[in-house]
This record gives sequence, C-alpha cells and structure tokens, in this order.
Amino acid sequence: MGRADGSSTPQLPLGAEGDSGTTPAVSDSTSGTAPAKPASRAGRDLPAAIAVGSGLGGLVIVILLFAPTAWLAVVAAAIAIATWEVTKRLREADVSVPRVPLLLGGQAIIWLGWPYGTTGVLGAFAGTVVVTMLWRLFDRGLAAQPHNYLRDTAVAVFTAAWLPLLASFATLMVLEDQGAARVFCLMLVCVASDIGGYAAGVLFGKHTMAPAISPKKSWEGFGGSLVACVAVGILTVTFLLDGPWWVGAVLGVVLVFTATAGDLIESQVKRELGIKDMGTLLPGHGGIMDRLDSILPSAFVTWLILTAFI
Repeated sequence: MGRADGSSTPQLPLGAEGDSGTTPAVSDSTSGTAPAKPASRAGRDLPAAIAVGSGLGGLVIVILLFAPTAWLAVVAAAIAIATWEVTKRLREADVSVPRVPLLLGGQAIIWLGWPYGTTGVLGAFAGTVVVTMLWRLFDRGLAAQPHNYLRDTAVAVFTAAWLPLLASFATLMVLEDQGAARVFCLMLVCVASDIGGYAAGVLFGKHTMAPAISPKKSWEGFGGSLVACVAVGILTVTFLLDGPWWVGAVLGVVLVFTATAGDLIESQVKRELGIKDMGTLLPGHGGIMDRLDSILPSAFVTWLILTAFI
C-alpha cells in the first residue's frame, strides 16, 4: 500500500540504482534477443500487481465476512514474514538485530491482545524490548564485548514498534463490536489512498513531494489520495458502522497523511539500506513489508478514531 504517487519503489542512492522499469529495453540486433516487455509508467509490473492485489483483497474480504477471528492469524503470519524480510535486509547491511526475539515477541504482541486487550499488547511489547536488549548483550557470550550494541538494539526496538506493535491495533479492532466492519474501514481507505494516488500521480504528477526520499511521489498523487480517502472514509463509516459522516471525513483526511508517511518511512529505510524492495514474495509489489508500509501507522490511527467516536 501507500504508493500515493503511482510508483512502486523509490529510486536508490547514486550508484545503487537498479532498472526502474520505466524505459523499455533495446533488443540486441546481433544476438536476436527479443525486446523486454516495458513496465508501466509507474515503474511496476501492473498486471501482476493487480492480480496479486486482487487476490489479497479477496482473501481479506472472505476472512472478515466468514471468520473474523481468523484475522489474527492472518496478521500474525504477515508480521512474521515482514519481520523476517526486514531483519534479513538489516543483517545484509551489517546491522545485527536479534531475529529470534523479534519473531517470537512479535507473535506475543499480536496474540496477547486477544485475551488481554491493550494491556496484553503493551506488556508483550515491553517484554520483547527487554529480551531483545539482553539477547544482543550476550549473543557472543559473557566474555565478549558487544559490537555496535547501542545501534543494533535501537534498530531492534524500532522494528518491534514499527511492525508488530502497530499491527496489533488492526487485530484489536476486529475483537470489538462491529470488528470486521472497523477493519474494512481501515483496509478500504488505505486501498483508496493507493488507487487514488496511483491514478492521479500517473496522469497528472509533476511536482515532487519529497524528492530526497521518494523522487517519484508527487503532490498531485497526494491530492488524488486525499479525495479518494475522504470519499471512501465517509462511505465506509456511514454504511458499515452507521456512524456520522464527519467521522468518515476525519478518518479519510488523517489516513491519507499516515498512509503517505508510512510509505515515506519505508522508502527512507530502503534508501539507507540501498535496496529496491524489502522482499520478492509478491510479484509486482515486492515483499509483504512493501504492502504493509502504509497500513501499519494507519491501523493505530483508525483504531484511535473509531474507538473515540464510534
């Protein structure tokens, strides 16, 4: 989610760029190699992206309609994969984050919200932080002095907050009254941000928003996301939750900022790591984390707004 400019990935730092996919490959007349299929103007494999996105969307709809409690398992699995992707990329950049505590602690953060609510989530997060700090302190034994301890533990705590802690609010919502409808509000508004930004960015994008972080993101794309988010926010809150229209408008306005911010945050992380995508699991999208970037901060904000006003 969160490609409000119509692009799938940020450009990489100088010297780290891959093929952006925006320029068709030229065939080699001497070898007879066929020309490569050009990608969309946005730089992604659009048919694959649509197919994968539709499949994921259909899975979410079926689960929320017929087995909403299974949503916890879906979120837990997605966070486990995303945590593996992020820690793998960090380790490739020589940032030694403790993977086992993050994977196990992430599952505790998600699942303890079921019986204990926010108390279980925060308790599991605090426990994950403590175990992570101790794990990194003694991962080379008691006699060895840790190397880059402060950096590695700080990044590990950031990862625990960025992924499982924020994701837990998507599972807390489904456990409330009209829980499935609340999650639908989150997902549909985030999808609207993606589609509205993609269309406006591709058709009208000229003025870059944050060229140092995501050079293809445009203010025109942000405007398209804003219009789409407000419209879908009003419709979902009104018809799914029977709430006042202004709550939907507030939700749409706030989520366009959180979704865009989530995308920019991941873009900056990938830029510092010198990578294009966090993973390769989803054709046309990248990894699981590349689909969660805008949803994670939006999950907390949606939970907060709907809990306060619905």
